[in-house]
Amino acid sequence: MSDAGSELTLWKRMRQGGRTDRSPLGMWFWDIDRVVLLLTLLLMGVGLVAVGSASPSAAARYSDEHRHIPPLFYLQWQILWVCVSLPVMLVVSMLSVVAARRMAIIGTVICLAMLIAVPFLGVEKNGATRWLNFGVSLVQPSEFLKPCFIVTCAWLLSMKVRDEALPVTVITGAMTALVGLLLMMQPDFGQTIVFAAVWFALLMIAGTPPKVMAGLIALAPAGILAAYFFYGTARARIDAFLFPSAEGEGGSDHFQTNAAHDTITAGGWRGTGPGGGTMKFRLPEGHTDYIFSVIGEEFGLVACMIIAMLFLAIVVRVFVKLLDERDEFRLFAAAGLATQFGVQSLISMSVNTGLAPSKGMTLPFISYGGSSMIALSIGMGLLLAFTRRNPFVTRSPYIARWSGE
Repeated sequence: MSDAGSELTLWKRMRQGGRTDRSPLGMWFWDIDRVVLLLTLLLMGVGLVAVGSASPSAAARYSDEHRHIPPLFYLQWQILWVCVSLPVMLVVSMLSVVAARRMAIIGTVICLAMLIAVPFLGVEKNGATRWLNFGVSLVQPSEFLKPCFIVTCAWLLSMKVRDEALPVTVITGAMTALVGLLLMMQPDFGQTIVFAAVWFALLMIAGTPPKVMAGLIALAPAGILAAYFFYGTARARIDAFLFPSAEGEGGSDHFQTNAAHDTITAGGWRGTGPGGGTMKFRLPEGHTDYIFSVIGEEFGLVACMIIAMLFLAIVVRVFVKLLDERDEFRLFAAAGLATQFGVQSLISMSVNTGLAPSKGMTLPFISYGGSSMIALSIGMGLLLAFTRRNPFVTRSPYIARWSGE
C-alpha cells in the first residue's frame, strides 16, 4: 500500500474509532490544544489562590472610616470574573478562523474608538485615566484592544503574501503609533511597550526585509531617549530604576520597587504559608500589579519559578505547534497572541523582581481585575481557535483532499 493509502486508512480508522462524536462540541474537543487549555485553567486556579492571599491586604489598604471592605472582597469578585471569563474563552475558541478574524477586526474598530474617548470621558484612578465607566463596571479599552489589534495586524501582514506591493508595514506601523500615542496620554507606558514589542515580533515572523528591521532596531534608542526627555512618566520610571537614591517624581516608583523586592524575598524558598505574609500589607496594588511578590512571600520563590515555567510552557507549546503551520494568517495571529502573552508575563514578573522599572502591568490570569481577565480570556480563546486543527489533516495533503478540510 502506498504512503498516501496508509495515511488515509489510518485517518479513517481514527475518525471511525475514538472520534465518533461528530457534534460541534465533540469536534472542538478533539481539535483544541488541550495542553494549552489545561495550563490556562491551571493559571486561573493559581490566580484565585493568589488573589485570596492578597485580598486582605488590599481590603485593609482601601478601607477607611467611610467604607469598610471585607477581607475577601477582591477574591469574591475574582471568582465572579473567572466565572464570566471561562465561558467567554471557550466560546471564542469554538469560532472558525473566518469568524474569529471578523470578530477581531470589528473589535479593533470598537476598542480603538473607546481608547480615543478615554482622555475625554475616562475615569481617573491612581493618577492615570485608563478606564471608561459603563455603570456596572469600569472597562479598560486597552486590555480589550490588545488581542483584537494583534489579529488585525496579522491579517494585514498576511495579505502581503498575496500582493508584495501592499504597504502593510507602514499601515500596521501607523496603527501601532496611534495606539502608542493614545496610551501615553493616559499615561500607560507599560502597555505601549507591549504593543510595540508585539508589532516588532510580527514583522520579524512575517519576514520583513532585514534592512527595515535594522532600521527599526536603530530607532529604538532614539525612541527611548525621546521618551526620557519629553515624556515625564517614562523619565520618572527610568530615574527611579537607574538612580534609586534620587528623590522627586520617581520617589513613589522607587518605594513600590523596594516594597515589591522586600515582599517577594520575605518568604524565602518555601514561603510563610497562605495568609501568613506581613510584608504584603506595605505593598501597594498587591492584588494586581504586584501579586507575584505576594506569591513569593506566602508560597515561596519555588512557587514563583513554577509559575514562570507555566507561562514559558504555554508560549513554547504554541510556537512548537506552529512550526508546520502553512496558513500565513493563522501563523501570524497565533504567534502574535503568544508573544503578547509572554511579553506581558515577562514584564510583570520583571517589575516584581526589580529587573524592570515600575509600571502598571497585570500578571495574566493571576492578577485581580475584570477587564484584564475577560480580555485575556478573549485573547486565549482566539489563540486556541487559530491553533485548533486535526494534526493528520494539517500534515497530509492526501487526507486534506479526501476529507475536504
